[in-house]
Amino acid sequence: MEKIGLVLEGGGVRGAYTAGALAWLNDNHVTFDYNVGISSGAVYLACYMVNDTHTPKNMSIHYASGKDVVGFAALRTEGHYVALRKIFEHYLSDTEHMDVSAISEKNLPVEVGAYILEDGKTEYYGAKDINMTLLRGTCALPCVAETVVYQGRHLLDGGITKMIPIERAQEQGCTKYVVITTKPADYVRKPSSKIETFVMKHMYKNCAQISKDYAMRHLNYYHQIDIIDQLIKEGKCIQILPSEDIEVSRYHGDVENTTRLYDLGYQDMEARREEILHFIDHKSE
Repeated sequence: MEKIGLVLEGGGVRGAYTAGALAWLNDNHVTFDYNVGISSGAVYLACYMVNDTHTPKNMSIHYASGKDVVGFAALRTEGHYVALRKIFEHYLSDTEHMDVSAISEKNLPVEVGAYILEDGKTEYYGAKDINMTLLRGTCALPCVAETVVYQGRHLLDGGITKMIPIERAQEQGCTKYVVITTKPADYVRKPSSKIETFVMKHMYKNCAQISKDYAMRHLNYYHQIDIIDQLIKEGKCIQILPSEDIEVSRYHGDVENTTRLYDLGYQDMEARREEILHFIDHKSE
């Protein structure tokens, strides 16, 4: 029996690409046997699972890098560089009425990853655990966002160790993979700086492992890319990634460029329509 998995990278504001790609999957009624996401990819994945297309579009284009949620305004209101509470509690919950309760109610085949400070590692939560608090924790970037308490544990962005959760999809028995990543093919991930490591050691004194993991982040990323490349060579994987480089960073992007990136995600999926549908054997609802 084949088990086809959808694997989503994070990327902060660059997740606009993922949001556009998932809109294509929703519009074409394509589903998967297993789904896993990290960071912003986890939030957009949750929306995809409940067929919500308006929330990812508005979040990725308007909310994720707004002047009121990133930078000095966020520091004034929440004491952190990224105001995740405002994004989730005001924009997503109040404005968009984002509701992921169906994931738990229907026990949908989905997992999201978060870094657990108490354990010093990324762990995965299934359908029964997924709610807005957990999703906020999956996006809590270290040093710049508030640590999120969930089920008595302190969560941060799972991308600290698992930027592309391909290994988790393998562990869950997938035989084929559709992987959506947010960086162009020539992207180079640099090692973390000594300043970042120093700040982490002092901010998270009770978790010595996090600074060690962050220092290894670039190596983990390339290990995950190597796995994907090998699966592609074996005919077991399709990787969807930006076909052009649009100027959007993890934290910042203007409406014009985030819109372009969202549209590019949709267009890149459409350009590979026949390849994707053939690969998953026209698997749809």
